[in-house]
Amino acid sequence: MTGTGHEAPWPAGAAYVDGAFCPIEDARISVLDLGLTRSDGTYDVVHVRRGRFYRLGDHLDRFLAGMSALRLDPGVSRTELERILHECVARTGLEDAYVSMTCTRGRLPAGSRDLRTARHTFYCFAVPFVWIHTPEQQERGASLWISSTPRIPPESIDPRVKNYHWLDLDRAQLDAYDHGAELVVLRDAAGSITEGPGYNVFGHWDGAWHTPAEGVLAGITRRSVIELAEEGGGRVEQGPVSAERLRDASEVLVTSTAGGVMPVTTVDGRPVGSGEPGPMTVDLRRRYWARHDDPAWTTPVRRPAP
Repeated sequence: MTGTGHEAPWPAGAAYVDGAFCPIEDARISVLDLGLTRSDGTYDVVHVRRGRFYRLGDHLDRFLAGMSALRLDPGVSRTELERILHECVARTGLEDAYVSMTCTRGRLPAGSRDLRTARHTFYCFAVPFVWIHTPEQQERGASLWISSTPRIPPESIDPRVKNYHWLDLDRAQLDAYDHGAELVVLRDAAGSITEGPGYNVFGHWDGAWHTPAEGVLAGITRRSVIELAEEGGGRVEQGPVSAERLRDASEVLVTSTAGGVMPVTTVDGRPVGSGEPGPMTVDLRRRYWARHDDPAWTTPVRRPAP
């Protein structure tokens, strides 16, 4: 693998596939890859802000745990994986980036259906930062719809392992659009709130923040909000959240690597509190982004010397 010192940056994005770096538009995987044909794989996304990765170690831990749970081998060590992520970002020249790492079951030998014989696929990419809800949109807050589409049960697909089984999420998102909402959250078979497409949800009532504990990804941004709320003297309850409670909450927010702490100002067409981003949400959002300048939580992107 070559260094980055003598190459022009790829500002649209850089990828690492099959042991080599390339511009994002040239990145390819096979149409026979089981990640494509069966959604058999796991991934993780970390972001870079102002030239620094946020909680990179935590994202690497989760990605490695996900691969272990699915019996996948990326063919690189943790140290090499981290180096590849740094180089993907360095090759773009970006200061703010969305950085993804994926491992799939890959390709089976011709004529085989034995998953144990598959050659796993590992790839990474860095592209300009992706927002679920832009900073400008966050100033007014998002509209959220509670969908009737049930979330895939965790007994079938463990949501703690990031995966590409998104058809329930996509169906629910289309349902939300039909109801004039920007974001969506799904319920489980018992009717309790779970999560949305790439984000966790929090509601505030009875003097505490409440967030689902089961049937959801343990998001890194979710973890940050729990820590920040408790550091500020707040209380966080992790457990069942009903649709009724969420509709009646005084404040609602969603959390994601692709957007941070995002205020919600309407749920099912009804205003949350005053109908504007709540003061506790605004404070959490401010303190969350302030962490991105703190070396305790961030890692500078390693770039070639000029």
